[in-house]
Formats: sequence, structure tokens, C-alpha cells
Amino acid sequence: MKVKTPHAELEKVDDKPIRSYDEINEKIKRGDVIVVTAEEMVKIVEEEGVAKAAKEIDVVTTGTFGPMCSSGAFLNFGHADPPIKMERVWINDVEAYHGGAAVDCYIGATKMSQTNPFKYGGGHVIEDLVAGKEVEVRAIAYGTDCYPRTRIETTVTIEDLNQAILCNPRNAYQRYNAATNGRDEVIYTYMGKLLPNYGNVTFSGSGCLNPLCNDPDYETIGIGTRIFLGGGIGYIIGEGTQHNPREQFGTLMVKGDLKKMSPRYLRGAAFTKYGTTMFVGVGVPIPILNQRLALKTAVSDDEITTKILDYGVPRLQRPVIREVTYSELKSGRVELNGETVKVSPLSSISMAREIAETLKKWIENGEFFLSAPVERLPRDTVFKPMKMTKEVKYVKSFMRPAVTCRSSNSIEDVAKIIVSRSVNHVVVVDEEGKLEGIVTSFDITRAVAEKKTNLAEIITRKVISISPEEPIEVASRKMKEHDISALPVIDERKKVLGIITSEDLSKLIGGE
Repeated sequence: MKVKTPHAELEKVDDKPIRSYDEINEKIKRGDVIVVTAEEMVKIVEEEGVAKAAKEIDVVTTGTFGPMCSSGAFLNFGHADPPIKMERVWINDVEAYHGGAAVDCYIGATKMSQTNPFKYGGGHVIEDLVAGKEVEVRAIAYGTDCYPRTRIETTVTIEDLNQAILCNPRNAYQRYNAATNGRDEVIYTYMGKLLPNYGNVTFSGSGCLNPLCNDPDYETIGIGTRIFLGGGIGYIIGEGTQHNPREQFGTLMVKGDLKKMSPRYLRGAAFTKYGTTMFVGVGVPIPILNQRLALKTAVSDDEITTKILDYGVPRLQRPVIREVTYSELKSGRVELNGETVKVSPLSSISMAREIAETLKKWIENGEFFLSAPVERLPRDTVFKPMKMTKEVKYVKSFMRPAVTCRSSNSIEDVAKIIVSRSVNHVVVVDEEGKLEGIVTSFDITRAVAEKKTNLAEIITRKVISISPEEPIEVASRKMKEHDISALPVIDERKKVLGIITSEDLSKLIGGE
């Protein structure tokens, strides 16, 4: 996502201080603070101008509500009698991380239930706890002189815990790409279900309501900033993991008291064939300390752009299909390769508005005061990909030339090709070499037994294929999932480049 609030334009705006945090908090105490949401600020600046808006508005509230996988909670159960030093612990059959003290653990949102995977996970456990539900706790230990117990099973509610602290390493991305799928099959991702052949687009984020879009250089956002978190009050405790400010991919690390939060703003979720996560509600108040902040908080959906990437390519660098504005994404339709396709949000825009409105009311009612950050988020962090020490094997290195035929060939012709070339798969192509289907030696054998002569009757038209840039592991998984023994290798125009078979993979595993 790229926020078009150019620094050149910002430099034209007066950055002389017009109010302080203390002055804003005094107005909150008196009950005469002026607060608007980020959506309202767009219209105010458009109609009244930056200078007047900055003079009249004290605070702009933001909000976002979307799946935030890098979320979880620290829990302390208190000591049992006899005491136990937990080695492994499960909550509702979801394993929590234990690497700290005896009865502390961290339950992560994406960890899946061992008995109900892909449907229930750590995010659901957190939601259940916040909702006041009883959860089952099971732990095992190796036993020590001071912690003799080796097993425990019990049930608890959030009120039975000493501490329940939501601590999310990465929330509220400043920038997030939209997703589509150029493959000829449905794929299931953390961006949801993506239809084949660029059939749909999904996106995340709340556009002009997004907290970091309203202060893209973190003038007021940093360590110690008090925020709306999960329906309660939380704090920014630093930059989030994968914080990449140079590319406007900033993130937040946040924490708050889980006992004071609401299940309305913390919801476990499951993405089909991908896994579990948790929707988290985050809202950040932006104090209008100068005219620059008034201009930054007036950013509109027309000015916020992001890239639509082809998630059908399972590589770190995915092809960019086009750039798009949040106005287009929120309209529900975008043009892609000359076609109009449906767009679906992963985040809830209505919940983002509700969070911004709720935070606005808290401030107006004197229930929420602003805190100045003790340190701003870093703006020069270098984001690096994972260091790779072993070579990754890709399809292009192991594919072989495909033996092809045309659909106009006879079954006898193809049978002769299979015998003469000693292959089990013949790829059917059109006059341009594009994939039309595939025929196997078994298809030919059965056709002969059934006295069929027309090749078109036995061609498999719905072919599972692969691109040369995909890892060998993907080829292996596709063959296993679809119970097939070969994949035509094609380019983005479906031109056949080669074929990779289960025999090739077996030789690779065998080191031949």
C-alpha cells in the first residue's frame, strides 16, 4: 500500500505546534475536546482546508479489524498443589508455547487444535477466554524435586488466571498487497480462497481508516502510545516484526490486559485449507499537533494504493498484476487483464468504522486520554529475507521435454508415440503449443480394450499443471493431492515447456 501524502506537499504545510498532548488531555477532562474519525477528517479538510481543520480538530481516530496471525496471549495459571513445571501444555487441545517459568505459557493465534485442526485454534481459545468460557487445560512435565507433579488436567476461566496479557508481535500493517490467482486451479491462502485464472481479488486493511496510513512517518506513533486494542485499552510497545518503513510496510507490536477486552473485537477464525488466525480490532488516536498531521490524517481511499499480486506463483517475489486504489477495492469490482472481477475484503470495514467511532466516544466521554510516545517507531529499519544456506530445487531444473500430440491424432497414432518414445504421458497441445490436455498409457490401453478410435474421447482436459519457477516440493504435493503421476510444465500463456513426472521426483529423492 502506498500512501500518497508526498513530503513535498507536507513541507508546504506549517508544522508549527498548535497544541500539545497536555492541552488535549485537559480538553478531554473538561469535556470540550473535538474528535473526528479519519473518514470524517477527509471531508472536513476537503471542505474547510488544512489550516482551519488543524485549528478546530484536536484528535482523529482510526481503526482496523482484520485477521492478524502474529497475535497471541501470555497466560499465568498460578501454581498447583503439588506444583508442576509444565513441559508441554494444551488449552482446548491447542498446544501453547512453554519455554518460560513453570506455569507461564504463550498461546498463539495460528496454532491449530490437535483434534479439530483447520477449524479451531489459538485465536478461538483467546476468544473463548475473553468471552468468559471455561477452557480445558492439560499439561505434562518431567518432574523435579521442587516440581514433582508430572501431569495435570483442569478447567479454568479467564478469572482463574493471574495474568492474561494479549501481546501481538505484529499487528496493523501499514501496507498490504491485494491477491489474485493466475493458476488454472483454485488455491487457498492466508488471503482467502482465490479463484483460477484471475477470477477474483481479495484485500486486507481499512484504507483511509488504517492507523499507520494516517501517520505514515510515525510522528505521533511509538512506544507508549495508548490505543484501542481488542475492545480495551492497550499500548504500542514497539515496531512489529517485519517492520519495513522504507517500503511503507510499517507494523506495530502491541499489548493489553486481555481481561478487560471484548470477544466482539477478538475473534478466532479459520481459513479453508490454510489454518487458523484471529481477527483483532486496533484503533490509534492521532493528535492534531500541527497542520502537517491534519494533512496526513486527511488521506483518502483515492490516494492510498496497493499492488495486486499473483499468489498463484508460490515465490517470495510474486508478479505484480497492477496497482489499484482502495476506492477501487472497496467498490467491490476491479478491472484485471481486461475483465471486471469481484473483490472481497478480508478485513471488516464496518468494524473498522465501529472501532474509530468507539474510540472517538471514549475520548469525548473522558474515558480515554492520549499518551505521547517515549520513542518513535524506527524509520530506517532494513527488512531482510531469510538467509538460505541450502540450495532450493525448482521444477525448471528437473523437467524434461514433453512428448506432445494434437487432438486430431488418432488413438493408434498416440499408442505408437508412447511405444516409440517409451513414455507414459503424452501432452496434447494446440497449434501454438498451448496446453489442451493429457493422455496416459493407461488411457490408451483402456481405449483399445473398449474399441475406441477417437482420441478426443479420452483426453483429460482439466489438467493439473505447474510453472518452471515452482519448487519441487510443490510438484510433489500436487501429484499427491490429485493422485496423478505427471505435471505438464507451462508458462504464463499456457505454452507447454516440458513435463515432470513422479519418476523424476523419485530419482531426485534417491539421489540419482
